[in-house]
Amino acid sequence: MTELLQRHCKPLAEGSPPLARADALRLLEQAPGYELSSDGKSIGKRYSFKNFYETMAFVNALAWIAHREDHHPDLEVGYNACRVTYSTHSVGGLSENDLICAAKIEALFGSG
Repeated sequence: MTELLQRHCKPLAEGSPPLARADALRLLEQAPGYELSSDGKSIGKRYSFKNFYETMAFVNALAWIAHREDHHPDLEVGYNACRVTYSTHSVGGLSENDLICAAKIEALFGSG
């Protein structure tokens, strides 16, 4: 079990500092397939599926994780794919919350 899977998201005050790039890259190792954006302010991954039903099942399971953690990604949903992007608006970039949720999704759907 990875370090991030054992953690839960915490509220962050507006203006809290974003995660340093080096810390983000270190933690990103626990969410394989997620990539750091060129500006270092978000992470994302594209999950592929066989059909719309599987895509929507993924979206619904992801929504459950997001609800439990009270941290929500941006989603681009298509017939057989979903692009997941995490960023923490209150800090203007990445937070540990983004990596926690990405790791939890990856633990359930890493083969997607």
